[in-house]
Amino acid sequence: MRKRKKRLVFEDVEVTAAGAKGKAIGKAPDGRVLFISNAVPGDVATVQTTKRRKAYYEATAIAFKKLSDKRTTPKCQHFGVCGGCKWQHMSYEHQLHYKQEEVVNNLSRIGKVALPPISPIIGSAKEYFYRNKMEFSFSNSRWLTEEEIASDTNIEDRNALGFHIPGMWDKVLDIKQCYLQQEPSNAIRLAVKSFAVKNQMPFFNPRKQDGLLRTLMIRTTSIGEVMVLVQFFREDPENRRKLLDHILESFPDITSLLYVVNSKANDTLYDQEIICYAGRDHIFEQMRDLRFKITAKSFYQTNSEQAYRLYQVVEEFANLKGDELVYDLYTGTGTIAQFIAAKAKNVIGIETVPEAITAAKSNAALNKIENAEFYTGDLKDFLTDSFIEEKGKPQLIITDPPREGMHKNVVEQILKAAPERIVYVSCNSATQARDIALMDSDYEVIRVQPVDMFPQTHHVENVVLLEKRQKQG
Repeated sequence: MRKRKKRLVFEDVEVTAAGAKGKAIGKAPDGRVLFISNAVPGDVATVQTTKRRKAYYEATAIAFKKLSDKRTTPKCQHFGVCGGCKWQHMSYEHQLHYKQEEVVNNLSRIGKVALPPISPIIGSAKEYFYRNKMEFSFSNSRWLTEEEIASDTNIEDRNALGFHIPGMWDKVLDIKQCYLQQEPSNAIRLAVKSFAVKNQMPFFNPRKQDGLLRTLMIRTTSIGEVMVLVQFFREDPENRRKLLDHILESFPDITSLLYVVNSKANDTLYDQEIICYAGRDHIFEQMRDLRFKITAKSFYQTNSEQAYRLYQVVEEFANLKGDELVYDLYTGTGTIAQFIAAKAKNVIGIETVPEAITAAKSNAALNKIENAEFYTGDLKDFLTDSFIEEKGKPQLIITDPPREGMHKNVVEQILKAAPERIVYVSCNSATQARDIALMDSDYEVIRVQPVDMFPQTHHVENVVLLEKRQKQG
């Protein structure tokens, strides 16, 4: 058996900065960096290590000698256990400061490219209740608090409807109130749990793979539409009808009530048949004069109001005159493509996920957009010389890749296509910086605009405008 490394305790550690993944940063007496999970820059704390590596420790603050003036009181009673809002103990102005700092550091240290002055981050008007989609898990073995464990009493109520504890796939924290999604989200979740417990409907057990109730998804839109989807693990028509009818009776304004029966090992919905129980099988979101049809499987930016601000930045950076061919890479459901289509000659969107492209085409038809085409394909294989020859060389490329950034083949093809401008949208400025460095010989960074999509978390979106360098001589 491998010997467990002893946990070390360091006293009077000054927390100096915020680092990756929401961790705070300090320095151990031996010079190694400390990544501290529950501290705020400005704290002075006693910390205990949880992992030891060659160049750093991961640690937790176990006592505080001095509390930072950057701290604020978390709203949520679940803060510190639920992993959803790790920066809720830091005031919002300071959250924005460290998000801006992360973008600057990544672009300068990883990208190592010449940068213009970086615009101040665009903060969110809503610090809470900004998400339009939440997914909750049922469990018959809920996470117990330290007080419950210490009480040494037999706890019979182990049902939970909430979030998985970080790093523990089989333990769910029962959520009393969540500050991330507007009502009726909390009311629906509490009503569903109460009715299920009262009627002795079995909650899911992920270890044993049994039970009835598996997940609950709630989607809301800025125009007041609500989608509710209940995922069952097995067929039980009587209990299914009872629960869904109760939801309808309690919340008659629900736009779309759906269910799915999923008996496979994981709870992803993308390969499942979604059944409409009442209302429509979709809801609508509105952005400017555009309407977007959202189904249970649709991807849509989870902060609708900040998505609008993000797209305005993209539109401003694009600076379209009306005669340009635009490629929108990693187009998703085509929201950016449709947002800028009125100012372009033609827009071509490419995306790997077939369902997303189906949604993009449907929404383009809904919005009577006739100058946008959408294609399904893995960009590293799909964006070829022959495709560009057939469709035409773009004057502008917009790219919004996943967190891992663009495949090197895609970067190479962009350089070969040689558009006049590139607008690069990213949810991970580290991989964005890496990709920009690969294009530095041909393109220079003209503008940088961070946008905060997710208050109370460390995540930050960033938009970069690149323009083709003028050849010397």
